[in-house]
Amino acid sequence: MTTGPATILEVIAELEADGFTGQFGARPGGRIMCFTCRQDFPAADTGLQTIHRLEGASDPDDMAAVGALCCPRCDARGTIVLKYGPESSAEEAEALLVLQDLRRAR
Repeated sequence: MTTGPATILEVIAELEADGFTGQFGARPGGRIMCFTCRQDFPAADTGLQTIHRLEGASDPDDMAAVGALCCPRCDARGTIVLKYGPESSAEEAEALLVLQDLRRAR
């Protein structure tokens, strides 16, 4: 049986190999920060090229999503790690709700 990446680090390594080498972070008000150009922007201005959901094997509350994005300001391609579920911050939850899922547009 073949399985995909099991850890956040494995997912990020796989995405970096595909050219998503930058990093992004969630900010208040449904905004995303690009750590390449240091600019923030509304999460709705970009979209998820891909997303991987992970759950902790020993702790179901340890849930995270790793997404691949493109910065609308500098075109950097990178990853964002967002917790979801009961452990997520307000910023992470809002970003997940607002980010467009570009996988459906293909």
